[in-house]
Amino acid sequence: MKSNAVLIAALGLLCLQSAHAGPADYVYTPMVEPGEREIDFKSGTQDSDPRKSAATLGFGYGVNDWWFTEVYLKGVKEGGASFKYDAVEWENKFQLTETGKYPVDVGLITEIEIPRDREEEGIELKVGPLFQTEFGRLQLNGNVLFEKHVDAAEPSDTEMGYQWQVKYRWQPTLEYGLQGFGDLGAWDDWEPADEQSHKAGPAIFGKFSVGSHQAVKYNAAWLVGVSDGAPDNTFRLQAELEF
Repeated sequence: MKSNAVLIAALGLLCLQSAHAGPADYVYTPMVEPGEREIDFKSGTQDSDPRKSAATLGFGYGVNDWWFTEVYLKGVKEGGASFKYDAVEWENKFQLTETGKYPVDVGLITEIEIPRDREEEGIELKVGPLFQTEFGRLQLNGNVLFEKHVDAAEPSDTEMGYQWQVKYRWQPTLEYGLQGFGDLGAWDDWEPADEQSHKAGPAIFGKFSVGSHQAVKYNAAWLVGVSDGAPDNTFRLQAELEF
């Protein structure tokens, strides 16, 4: 794997000293496919008070065998309000180890989000390591994420969150498993257990061809709040057109 990727990973981690899983968030994986182009749609809704729904539309490209970059437009709807533009986000994923060379494949995700209300919210930075391993048909993923708002109206801590995923690869068009997301609070001073957000639930995945060198990938999950600080139910869906 290119030494440039390791350097970028180190710089990304140094940039951070708030991680909140939204209803449209998905579990990152560390793999990069060079030359891959995709149109990515994500949506989700959660029964918080008020109810919150979110959707994103992204356009991505695998620059080489270790770097995938994508730009998203994000929208949000809260309560009875109409759906509105929320932010633009630039996401970069770096594959740090050669696929299958080690027991665990490792990557790094970095994100820069510029919200519509930039003066109030500031610019959101997110960075974290990505891990994946396999046992036969079973694929396991675990990620740790750090998030901070800079240049916001009020100072904020760097917050810590996590993602995990267990997937059984039954057949390419239909795989099944579990997903989980959590927010712990400030990375060096976690919130009390009853204020943390933890949610988990069943998920389905799949990929099918729709033409020459084109495919659609999907994954969807129903996540149930397993802590007082999480919404009772979250439904999320992701669909990608690869070409």
